[in-house]
Amino acid sequence: MRSWDVASPVEGAVHRAYEQEWGYVLAAAARVAADLDLAEDCVQDAYAQALVHWRSHGVPRRPGAWLTTVATRRALEQRRRADTLRRKLPLLVPDEGVRDEPETVFPDDRLRLVFTCCHPALSREAQVALTLRLVCGVSGGEIARAFLIKEATVQARITRAKRKIAGARIPYRVPGPADLPHRVEAVLDVVHLVYTGGHTATSGTDLMRADLAHRGLDLARMMHRLLPGVGEVRGLLALLVLTQARSAARTDRDGRLVLLGDQDRTLWDRDAIGEGLELVRGALARPPAGRFALMAAIAAVHAEAPTWVDTDWPQILGLYDLLLARWPSPVVALNRAVAVSHAHGTEAGLAAIAELAVEPGLASYPYLAATRAELLRRAGDRAGAVVAYEEALLLTDNQVEADHLARRLAGLRAGRG
Repeated sequence: MRSWDVASPVEGAVHRAYEQEWGYVLAAAARVAADLDLAEDCVQDAYAQALVHWRSHGVPRRPGAWLTTVATRRALEQRRRADTLRRKLPLLVPDEGVRDEPETVFPDDRLRLVFTCCHPALSREAQVALTLRLVCGVSGGEIARAFLIKEATVQARITRAKRKIAGARIPYRVPGPADLPHRVEAVLDVVHLVYTGGHTATSGTDLMRADLAHRGLDLARMMHRLLPGVGEVRGLLALLVLTQARSAARTDRDGRLVLLGDQDRTLWDRDAIGEGLELVRGALARPPAGRFALMAAIAAVHAEAPTWVDTDWPQILGLYDLLLARWPSPVVALNRAVAVSHAHGTEAGLAAIAELAVEPGLASYPYLAATRAELLRRAGDRAGAVVAYEEALLLTDNQVEADHLARRLAGLRAGRG
């Protein structure tokens, strides 16, 4: 057994560098390598070298810079060996004009990588899988769990996407002014998915994947720096900032889930809420509001309510009506049903939920069953709530959420509903 196979400070440093620096290192390597597969190989080689080199020489002060240097040097070596590079490899490396663009315009190589991964020539499923894998370092297995598909399917999507990038000679750059607005929506979808995948982990023993949530928030901030005048970019950042502001109150000291209505609002990050509210005002300044701006506005109403009782549910319901008209989605319809239950009563909420029972997109969605269970419990239908909680438990892979549902179920069975 190699000495680094045993847990050590070096292994911990490499693991942290993987979580925190993968996107930076791969994006820099992709800019140099002119090939995504080669870039990944060079980055993986750099992390392997770190396990050996850091044991002998110590963990560097800036691990990400060390890894980037090793990965990009390796990529340059591979390029020098290929004397037909410019004729046979895709034009992933921008020309001199793009390479010399100021850092204030392109704050991070990851943005170039995101726009490459979200090119319209790729399917939306491929865009999401490729971005999660390359930009965020999420494994194929984790992506598969998030989308309830087989890992082999994810890997096939990623492989096909890379081949299409190479075959179609998709450039590694941020689109020009004429094409940029059309490309932003796909990028925002992916950034939002990255954050939500971290905000509530699809499986495992932790409610959140903090590293993934922070990566999504970081990407949203970079998009806002790049396109500060685009309302939907500002709206997405506002939504993520306001959502993240409540993260400290989502679990109690024992790690148990705390629903929004029961959260200790003194734990909410008021500075972040102030930032988010300012962003919301900017996102709504130029109508019509997009879906992310409307979602951020809903989050803002929750953030401004001093207590759960003071929540302006009629306003939230009105915003959901606008959102559903702008972006028809079964998940939005489910969230609207919750707002209906608080604005017009439990029975009205159950009626709205019943309309969604035949929605194919919600067939295996655990929150539909969990929401129905909660409303039935509030309505006093103990037997119906038990069945719904049992269904939700079968569909829930996140252990923290499952424990919460199990406690609700045990309470009902013990007559404490």
